[in-house]
Amino acid sequence: MAYLELKNVNKTYGEGKNATEVLTDINLTMKEGEFVAIVGFTGSGKTTLVNLINGLLKPTSGEVLFKGEPVVDTSHERGVIFQNYSLLPWLSVGQNVAMAVKEAFPNEKRKFVKERVEQYVEMVNLSPAISKRPKELSGGMRQRVAVARALAMNPEMIIMDEPLGALDALTRGNLQDEILKIWSKDKRTALLITNDVDEGLYMADRIIPLRPGPKATLGPEFKIDIERPRDKTELNDNLVYKRTRNAIIEYLMGIGEERKATSKEVYELPELAPKSFVA
Repeated sequence: MAYLELKNVNKTYGEGKNATEVLTDINLTMKEGEFVAIVGFTGSGKTTLVNLINGLLKPTSGEVLFKGEPVVDTSHERGVIFQNYSLLPWLSVGQNVAMAVKEAFPNEKRKFVKERVEQYVEMVNLSPAISKRPKELSGGMRQRVAVARALAMNPEMIIMDEPLGALDALTRGNLQDEILKIWSKDKRTALLITNDVDEGLYMADRIIPLRPGPKATLGPEFKIDIERPRDKTELNDNLVYKRTRNAIIEYLMGIGEERKATSKEVYELPELAPKSFVA
């Protein structure tokens, strides 16, 4: 039995003439403990796909199954790390994580909550900042709080919606390493949504491209046969890495050109007369 399965999933927004089919015929199967990356263009429906898997949205047709059961609502079994942190600004680091722990473990005592918060805040190296509020933290630190909050709920699956997209290259690389270090401890099933091919190659077991929308659908999978743990400094000299990277980029560029060639959209620019600022 597949751990996560999407069967012929379609998602349409609006009705009648205003209907827009964002995703079409999405089929995806993930095994328990697997790390899969979905790579796609901006605006291709990646976040819609995340929301379907997490239960925030329902498919227009088709099925989303988690451990063989239909996904009908959000669940603590599937933890989501969003791109925009989604932290409550009036709460401290510890309080943001504690709120999630209390939601996931409503019958546990205060001591359990406190210890669990401290454990996961320490895991992302933020113990010195546990009493600080989000406005006092850098972007990278806020994202680490989001990681701690998601993992503290003990989800069976981690879903990451471009969680590192807004960070600088150095912080992004450090957080990639931290997420992989945490994942490698218990190999929870992980789904990474990204627009960065190199990030997917470094972190995942498989990469699946999401073709551009509207009517976006999944392309062929690319298996990443590179042993773990992976060393970034050695990847550029790895022949498997080079071949896989070239194949994925060639595929993405091909569908980008295909989209341009088949696009029927015509944009008319207004006729504007330049304004003179000379008296």
